[in-house]
Amino acid sequence: MTPAARTRTAIELLDTILTAAREGGASGDVLIARELAARRYAGSKDRRAIRALVYDAIRLCGAVPVSGRAAMLALAARDPDLAATFDGSPYGPAPITPGEPSAAPGVAPAWLIEALAASGVDGEQAAALLDRAPLDMRVNPLRADRNQLAAAFPDSAPIPGLDLALRLSADTQVDKSDAYDAGWFEVQDAGSQAVTLAAAAAPGMRVVDLCAGGGGKTLALAAAMAGEGAILATDSDRTRLSRLAPRAQRAGVTIVETRLLNPNREVEALADWADSADVVLIDAPCSGTGTWRRNPEARWRLNPARLARLVETQARLLDVGAALVRPGGALIHIVCSLLDAEGADQATAFLARNPVFRAAPLALPLGTPHGPGMRLTPLSDATDGFFVARLVRA
Repeated sequence: MTPAARTRTAIELLDTILTAAREGGASGDVLIARELAARRYAGSKDRRAIRALVYDAIRLCGAVPVSGRAAMLALAARDPDLAATFDGSPYGPAPITPGEPSAAPGVAPAWLIEALAASGVDGEQAAALLDRAPLDMRVNPLRADRNQLAAAFPDSAPIPGLDLALRLSADTQVDKSDAYDAGWFEVQDAGSQAVTLAAAAAPGMRVVDLCAGGGGKTLALAAAMAGEGAILATDSDRTRLSRLAPRAQRAGVTIVETRLLNPNREVEALADWADSADVVLIDAPCSGTGTWRRNPEARWRLNPARLARLVETQARLLDVGAALVRPGGALIHIVCSLLDAEGADQATAFLARNPVFRAAPLALPLGTPHGPGMRLTPLSDATDGFFVARLVRA
């Protein structure tokens, strides 16, 4: 493909992503993979170049662009070589016309900028939310140790404070390796690894992972428990939860039971675990403001109404989880968000309506104290953004 053809394809992909963002469709990475697979004439170098153009444009634009062309024009304004590809050639984009509207650079839509600033995330902290993320791995101690994994990936580097973590460059292909097939590791952001430590999971415990999804934190909990005890992994998304069983088998994890829940009927479905769990971990559905490094178009999918619904869901799930915690046990509230409405304020509100719980101090290897818990940010911790609180029942 010519450079102009790559630019035109990137514009077309951006239009697809923008439509999905407005209508709640598939994520950007899924759409890019699908669309490029359909363009069989695009070679591997073409696909890499197009993908880079798309994500560079997404990261550059704060508010939702009016079109893929407007987004690409914003990028071209900073790159004369890219601007030259708007040449009107048969497979290229039409020439740039004077005064043609271009998307505005920025970190996020204005209302989100204000919400982040009110939560203490502005300036360099806010800009770092769009940095490109590395690839982090968590060693599976049921199958290997960090020295073995480091030998399998000689370009990896340890992450200070996390004994089971290794970091690689973002483009490293790890899922086709022998170490992956052998279950030596899981791909998991260092921040996700760190906040899971707030559970203090240990052998013999009874643990509930209430919003388990595909099971990344479930498997980390199982490893911390050395394969002894019981974990109930639940979710209301059948597709996501179905991914856990094969991952657990590959990892050698045998203590996990999965249970599909119906939204708003969780208490009934979990009655057999009432007042009996040592730990209930809730990695709650959230805005994902802490994951923009990996999913930058997510900031175009969020609006105040959706945020309000998420906050309401989080509060309900915290109350569901609280009913499962035994006296002396702990409820772990985790969100991959830097908005206080989902993090510190959410935990504070829970404590106010559940006086039998108190916030316990955390001593995690990453993060800084924030409200009743701790916060991790891309700038301060070189991780995705998280808030975590450990709420202990009297």
